[in-house]
Amino acid sequence: MTDELYCDGIGEITVTGTIVRLDMMSLSPTKRDANGNPQPAFRQRIIMPVDAFANAVDLMQKALGGLVEAGAVRRGAPVAKIPTANGEILEPAPSNTSPNFN
Repeated sequence: MTDELYCDGIGEITVTGTIVRLDMMSLSPTKRDANGNPQPAFRQRIIMPVDAFANAVDLMQKALGGLVEAGAVRRGAPVAKIPTANGEILEPAPSNTSPNFN
């Protein structure tokens, strides 16, 4: 059997030299914020060379294009605000694509 990891999103991306670290987060089943919402919790880290990260971004952009074409994702659809592990609220881009890769 293959190990699998579910994550609700990426909490942080850190680039150090030629290495990229992606921190996978999921909502905690036990920890809550002041409003009673689940807090994000670090689950696992993916570490890869920067060229592999660039290839992964390209592959994800192609997958996103297929999802948009199939109608599973709408560009410009509102996205929920994302709380970080330190309690900060991230304001996502107004569309499902990053302006860094358009």
